[in-house]
Amino acid sequence: MGLRCPHLHKNLKNSIFKRPLVNYRIRAPQVRLIDETGKQLGIVPFEEAARLTIERKLDLVQVTEKVEPPVCKIMDYGKYLYWLQKKEKAAKVSRGGELKGVRLGFNISLHDLETRVRQAEKFLKKGDKVRIEMQLRGREKALGEFAKGKINQFLEILEKQIPIKIERELKRESRGFTMIIAKK
Repeated sequence: MGLRCPHLHKNLKNSIFKRPLVNYRIRAPQVRLIDETGKQLGIVPFEEAARLTIERKLDLVQVTEKVEPPVCKIMDYGKYLYWLQKKEKAAKVSRGGELKGVRLGFNISLHDLETRVRQAEKFLKKGDKVRIEMQLRGREKALGEFAKGKINQFLEILEKQIPIKIERELKRESRGFTMIIAKK
């Protein structure tokens, strides 16, 4: 391995993590060095850190630049990128999914309602929350009970497909109704 140019992994290209400086991209004259076992070797000149890295056939990775001199660790850069990738994926999973929207029309037919149910079911199975919204225009605003009935019909059909829990109750807003549901 030794000192080499770091390869940009495709999955880390659009990552929220900034790629760390590696090997000769590190510009500090001195570095705070940690070896591959985690033992701190103290502040050493960059040249000595590079020499140790070549001897061990590993990479010198700048772990943090927030301190002076920057903290660098002797490690396998490929394994480090893989670890960052796993950490990012775990952060995505722990967020609990995104909020997806399903919009119902006031005069929606039963078939279209079932199509929206399948879409909502797909979102819920992925772990996302679903915001159900029904916009009311003009005279439709006076028929709130009819709109609530359509939303309840949607929920009944969806409940037969997948168990759901209501995150936010049905709420009347200026332009219609909204509610948020999630998978049980």
